[in-house]
Amino acid sequence: MNHSFSKVILNVIASNFPKLSGEIYKNSELLNYLNIKTKSANRGSKSRGSFANLYAIYVLVEDYIRNGYDKNDGYKEYSGAKFSDLFNRQRELPFGAKLQNHALNHRMNEEFRKYYPTCEYIPIIRDTTNRYWFNENLLKIKINGKAYNIAKSIIEIIDAYIEAKRDSFDKFINTCEKLKEIEDDSDKQSSDFVLGLLEPNVDARIFEIVSFAILKYNYSDEKVFFGFDPTELVEESLKLYKTGRTNANDGGIDFVMKPLGRFYQVTETTDVKKYFLDIDKLEKFPITFVVKSEDNSDILIEKIKRNAEAQYPVRTIVDKYISCIEEIINIPELKNRFANALEKGMLTDILSEIILQSKVEFNYEEKD
Repeated sequence: MNHSFSKVILNVIASNFPKLSGEIYKNSELLNYLNIKTKSANRGSKSRGSFANLYAIYVLVEDYIRNGYDKNDGYKEYSGAKFSDLFNRQRELPFGAKLQNHALNHRMNEEFRKYYPTCEYIPIIRDTTNRYWFNENLLKIKINGKAYNIAKSIIEIIDAYIEAKRDSFDKFINTCEKLKEIEDDSDKQSSDFVLGLLEPNVDARIFEIVSFAILKYNYSDEKVFFGFDPTELVEESLKLYKTGRTNANDGGIDFVMKPLGRFYQVTETTDVKKYFLDIDKLEKFPITFVVKSEDNSDILIEKIKRNAEAQYPVRTIVDKYISCIEEIINIPELKNRFANALEKGMLTDILSEIILQSKVEFNYEEKD
């Protein structure tokens, strides 16, 4: 696989092994894995980053180098790195503040095995005492009987990827800031920018953030009346709240609306198991699904229903689950609601919300 960042990887290897870079890359599953995981480097902020598995590699190889094993033998006798040290270190890295332990514990190994099923080595080794090692066999590449240690190259490649993603996100935030300064809410450049964030190939986190910003301001001028006495009703505006970070284990609630108590879940899939899992988590409480799809909402519902009927032969069960889908908001509907928000003069508010939520989501800190 060749992509724009592949050249950076090859340049890093060549700087450390001028005469053997091609052979080392060819013979290293780990370097080839990095090539796969860094394909989003130069695709801009809208493409999905791959930090979890890369950081699992990074912190272990960094520990390996810090203890001098890239230059000296003895790693076989090393007592291993503590989980707490590795976990805290990955959270210190850019975009890593909210990473969980899954990559260190199993996901990185599982994905590596998926790409290289015939490789006899697993990258991350751990024992029951929560000590971790990186498989040194993947760091020592043998060429003509001699071993060449690529640990330094691994760190340099991931550092370069981090910087590329940071630069992309800087540009994204700067573009939002500049477009926010445009006073004309009908400005095509600004609206086209937001619409471009609603495409099917956009990073799931960006899609969720933009969906939230649009829906929040689309609902903001809608009123409802509440009260315990018909003669004493109180007028309230609908308010949409983001309940946590994207891809979080929060029980399937991405947004919640006050005062209606309406739940929203953002998803990329039409896999019926995912929908029903979210419904089960909420004890079959009605949910509105915001789907990253351009398919018609009726078609999406019908697809979910057909898949459900294939898995559950009891009609009452299928009907109960389907009745819990309060509404499906697809990409065309989001674009319609964005157009409505533009007519209400809310473009600047939407851009401000995108900036705010993006900085929180991606642990963004301004450069000095």
